Amino acid sequence: MLRTRIFQFNPLGTNCVICWSDGSPLCAVIDPGMSHPSDVDALVSFLEEHSLTPEAILLTHGHFDHVWGVKALLEKYPVPVYMSGADSEILARGASIFAGIPAFKNLKVDFPWKELPDDITCGGVTWKVLRTPGHTPGCVCYYSAENSILLSGDTLFAGAIGRTDLVGGDYDAIMRSILGTVMLLPGDTDVIPGHGQPTSIAREAASNPFLEPFNEPLPEE
Repeated sequence: MLRTRIFQFNPLGTNCVICWSDGSPLCAVIDPGMSHPSDVDALVSFLEEHSLTPEAILLTHGHFDHVWGVKALLEKYPVPVYMSGADSEILARGASIFAGIPAFKNLKVDFPWKELPDDITCGGVTWKVLRTPGHTPGCVCYYSAENSILLSGDTLFAGAIGRTDLVGGDYDAIMRSILGTVMLLPGDTDVIPGHGQPTSIAREAASNPFLEPFNEPLPEE
């Protein structure tokens, strides 16, 4: 049975998710966005309390608020970090992409990372990596069919979709990713997004205003 624990970290409220199979001593840490030592302490305390050790860090994309705590976590747990190479430039630019938030302007996090395979097993759970460009060129979602759960990052939210007005964003691409990949999953799939509250595929299909027919993407040339 899959176990999850969601933390909300940093001023942007990024969801960091700990995932592990019931009884496993290993876990996956998805999008560790810790911005303060107290955030790191909270995460480490949870891991130690539940006798869990990270096996890998999985990133849904390279935006700084989703990678903020990677370096601090690696200092205690030197594990591999996986990310889509299509987001290498996004990662390198750090918070400069968020031009409207001057306080974050010079924030950058540098760490070694590996290219994501199409499937990855961490903490006893096998995740299918769904390539969902749009919010960034390298956005991915992690899907476990066995556990009926999707970690959607900043591709799909409860009642919303990821913003596409930042560097590397593409509205038509994210709509193709959502309509052509994410929304084809079973309706009973639970969704944990990169920000905000969990939802489900069925709920978003029925009520997400961004998925109305008039929002359909332009056909690819």
